[in-house]
Amino acid sequence: MLESTVKKREENAGSVMTAIATVIVRCRYLIFLLFAVLTVYCALSVNRVIITSDMQFMLPASSETRRGVAIMSEEFTPYATASVMVSNITYERAEELAERIRAMEDVSQLSFDDTPEHYVEASALFSIMFDGDVADKGPVGAMEQIRELLRDYDCYIVSDVGQDYYGQLAREVTQVVIISLLVVLVMLLFTSNSYFEVVIFFIVFAVAAVLNMGTNFLLGTVSVISQTIAVIMQLALAIDYSIIFAHRYQAETALGGTEREALVRALARSIVEIASSSLTTIAGLVAMMLMQFGLGRDLGAVLAKGIVCSMLTVFLLMPGLILLFPGALRRTAHRSLVPDISGWGRFLVKSKVLFALLFLLLMPFAFYGFTHVDYAFSDEGITPLILSEDRIAKVRIRETFSPNTAAAVLVPAGNYAAEKDILAQLGELPEVENAMGLASVEIEEGRSLTDGYTPRMFAELLDIDMEEARLLYQAYGVEHGEYQPLFGSAAGYEVPLFDMLLYLFEKIDQGIVSLTEEQEETVLSLRGGLETAAGQLCGENWDRLVLTLAVAPEEEGSYEFIETVRGIAEAHYGEGTVLVVGNITGARDMRDCYHSDSLLIRLLTIAFVFTILLITFKSFVGAAVLVFAIQGSIWINFAWTYLSGARPCFITDLIVSAIQMGATIDYAIVLMNHYLALRGELSKKEAMVKAVKESFPTLITSGAILTIAPFLIAYRVSDAYVGHIGLAVGRGALISVIVVLTALPQLILIFDKAIEKTRFSIALTEGGEEE
Repeated sequence: MLESTVKKREENAGSVMTAIATVIVRCRYLIFLLFAVLTVYCALSVNRVIITSDMQFMLPASSETRRGVAIMSEEFTPYATASVMVSNITYERAEELAERIRAMEDVSQLSFDDTPEHYVEASALFSIMFDGDVADKGPVGAMEQIRELLRDYDCYIVSDVGQDYYGQLAREVTQVVIISLLVVLVMLLFTSNSYFEVVIFFIVFAVAAVLNMGTNFLLGTVSVISQTIAVIMQLALAIDYSIIFAHRYQAETALGGTEREALVRALARSIVEIASSSLTTIAGLVAMMLMQFGLGRDLGAVLAKGIVCSMLTVFLLMPGLILLFPGALRRTAHRSLVPDISGWGRFLVKSKVLFALLFLLLMPFAFYGFTHVDYAFSDEGITPLILSEDRIAKVRIRETFSPNTAAAVLVPAGNYAAEKDILAQLGELPEVENAMGLASVEIEEGRSLTDGYTPRMFAELLDIDMEEARLLYQAYGVEHGEYQPLFGSAAGYEVPLFDMLLYLFEKIDQGIVSLTEEQEETVLSLRGGLETAAGQLCGENWDRLVLTLAVAPEEEGSYEFIETVRGIAEAHYGEGTVLVVGNITGARDMRDCYHSDSLLIRLLTIAFVFTILLITFKSFVGAAVLVFAIQGSIWINFAWTYLSGARPCFITDLIVSAIQMGATIDYAIVLMNHYLALRGELSKKEAMVKAVKESFPTLITSGAILTIAPFLIAYRVSDAYVGHIGLAVGRGALISVIVVLTALPQLILIFDKAIEKTRFSIALTEGGEEE
């Protein structure tokens, strides 16, 4: 009863797939039109995608760094900066250059003196601030002038001004795509059965890639990493869908019938096979999307969407293309160039447990290395795989001058006395090289910008008439609901100098206050610097204290030091009322994200993939063996990183573990599918020899592409995040292929009986009851 019910359900499922395949083939011209419209629309939509290169933007919205960055972008004026080091130069010559740069129109400030912070061993360091943001025309022009001025000097420049980071990354990735396509071309020519197949493969991939890139705008803001490397990863992860369908079509063609009939049969059988294969990849990507750190969610969504686009393009577009060019496919047919590896299969069987034992013995060491990789949580801590010009400049400056880190303390606005006290306490800490805020700007000897000034003091400072100063103070008091200068003693009425100067500038702009030429010169000399300071340090609801720290972002004790800073500020405002933002807090928040995400993502990835394998093979032991083989490959992959001593970014672990488990489990599935299909007819040893032989073309094609393309990313793209992800994905794919062709066959043979004994079957009888 059970066998007949299962057989009947399989026949019904087959008839449903056949009906779907028939409709797809019959409606191919309508599908051509639909894909043409979608492809054009998506190609035009690529520029609609909002791209960010800010990793802090990927932190959870509740994190201190993300909240602080949001406040600073809303309340403070961003000013572009640059660090310029000129080597092999005398101090006198460096002073001359500093004066020439200061005189440039859009340079608002340049710091340079003979202290060790700016001049060491014939090297000068200029700290420059521009009058505008990094993309503004003024700072970009000033940066070009600086580069021209210093082009004959041995100089190193670190600045985002005029830097097209995304454009540079896009150019590098374009080179990688071209090389990857050449690699794919060679591999496909090697493993295909018709040269024209390769043309169809490339058409299908190009359409799928455009559909994926063009629909990224639906996700809102996309990271520059996702936008640039997704096309290569999509190629590596999904090219085998086209290969599976093409091979299935050739097999059906050999059975006879018309080309259309063979195509319908091939499509009906491929839909389930490809959909099942893609589910494991999508499962790993879905696990990534559950990360708190936004890059995992972002990259997972982009790649999962790419897998779906590739799958639908293979199902819908590729059948029509095959039927459009049947003659070209026949004329360019050739024998497969993939070698017969039956000898290797026989060796695996004869050596019995050799590779399985080696794999098992390696696991404790691999797991130790996997759990002891030293991950970096800041840009400065990452070991670069290739050195870009910007990275070289950062390294040279860091090696020549004492490295420092910037931090900002955000406090509720208006309490200048508290700010002055906080800055004084912070300035006494040995880790603080400089503490700057409105209260630290000295106007006169012993008096700061936020100290209270009486009308007389204000008049003397600006050299204006005492009566004018008194009237100005009275107007200020009335507007702010303070009537002492109007009805009481105006002489003793004090207003913070900063507030009174801003009030004066406002009245001058309104034409209410007029000054003599001499007075205007005095006011103008103060106004530019004051408004710049106001834009940087004073917001509507928050004031900002800027610190320069002699502490590296991930240096031992750096997180504890930030808590010391927080404690000093909160002593004046109350617990939870201030925010500390900077590279140190960014690294801390990323570390916290990693610790909360890592175990969850690994467990979810394994659970998702194991569930799919359980449904696919209906064997607990079978699913467990496949997951163990690929999980072991992941441990070996990261143990290699541990042994190399490199510090990859922390997201490498989370993203690559999910991708490697989700994508390379397909290799194990291919082997297991072939083995189980042959096991009913042959002995387990004979079945394994043949399964290894039949699996090899798919493994070598997909595995080589998923290995080579990411390796190209690693050593051709200058972004350190992208590079380490590429290196680990490529190395992981290579290790997985090796494990699937060595240890896994022997593990399957060892657990053959257990796999069979733990097989289960759930089917519904015609009455709806379970059997």
